Amino acid sequence: MEMTIIADDQRVLLRNVSWEAYASLAQNSDRAGRLITYDQGLMEIMSPSKMHESDKSMLGRMVEMFSLEREIDIASSASTTFQRNDLQRAFEADESYYIENELLIRTKREIDLAIDPPPDLVIEIEVTRSAINKLPLLAAMGVPEVWRYDGKTIWIGRREGDHYEAIDRSEVLAGFPIEQAEEILAACGTASETTLIRRFVAGLKTL
Repeated sequence: MEMTIIADDQRVLLRNVSWEAYASLAQNSDRAGRLITYDQGLMEIMSPSKMHESDKSMLGRMVEMFSLEREIDIASSASTTFQRNDLQRAFEADESYYIENELLIRTKREIDLAIDPPPDLVIEIEVTRSAINKLPLLAAMGVPEVWRYDGKTIWIGRREGDHYEAIDRSEVLAGFPIEQAEEILAACGTASETTLIRRFVAGLKTL
């Protein structure tokens, strides 16, 4: 087994990891706070920084406030462990949501991708880039749309077969104001989170 360590968000990449070893670690309660991605023998363990957690929390709260204001039913799946044994792939997003499929999973306590759909929207904070290219993994698992925030801009990808095509506006959360969200994220640290969320909601009323 080979190991590579990447700084900032403290990402550790392990190579030649069996699915059984991954599954055992994924079920270990002692790894609380660490997100695991597994892709056919590659396993990344990420311990998020405070900035990472702040950005993902703020973007998630904006998604939730937007859905509340627009009366859109959503279900947060947050950092749920999504696994496909048949593909030997698994991920835990920074944030994830069921939107179009919210009704299908509303009463579910656990998600089984063998019978259940993947989340409609996955949000990844990548101020420091993951050592695993997650887009092919997410596409293979059928995630319709991915947002990636790099500390400045939010990139939106729509699934097209085995890859994602960049689009200007979200399709699974139509009308979400990307530029306004980027402005709020850029302002983090200049005001309280409550003040910034109020600013975001006030801006929604002018759209």
